[in-house]
Amino acid sequence: MTVLMLLPLLVAAGEEPCLLCTKTLESTQVSTVKAAPLSIDITTQLDFSRAALSGSSGGQIDVDPHNGSRRVDGSIIDLGGPAFAGTAIVRGEPGRAIRIDMPQTANMTSSTGAVIKIVGLRASIVGNPRLDREGRLSFSFGGKLVVQGNASGTFRARIPITAQYE
Repeated sequence: MTVLMLLPLLVAAGEEPCLLCTKTLESTQVSTVKAAPLSIDITTQLDFSRAALSGSSGGQIDVDPHNGSRRVDGSIIDLGGPAFAGTAIVRGEPGRAIRIDMPQTANMTSSTGAVIKIVGLRASIVGNPRLDREGRLSFSFGGKLVVQGNASGTFRARIPITAQYE
């Protein structure tokens, strides 16, 4: 079974002066209010499910982040089982615009040292994302698993997903 494990990340404001902080005037006193730190929780792991390679020409499994559908191409045989787009929730200051960053590619490795690649990592976010009035934003992510050669085993990867206020 091919499984992708994700590491949730916590993004917090550092000790440096916050450029995104708001200032309020009360009489002649100016106070700085720091933004709530952003956190990302992975609620569903990206999972390409189970597959076998029937020839040496390789193949691909694409999981769509918008609807979670899976498409299998090339010499890959679908062995059944559900595939899942990954899902995440970002939490922070309500109403704030944020930016989500993730790499375009990631390597997955098995316990035997075999490596396969995920390419075209993408999220379901469109436009300029904002946290809702409860300070949350949910999104899905997917990508294309590219298998070449004689790779076998259970594969895992860590994909860094970060969020920051705009």
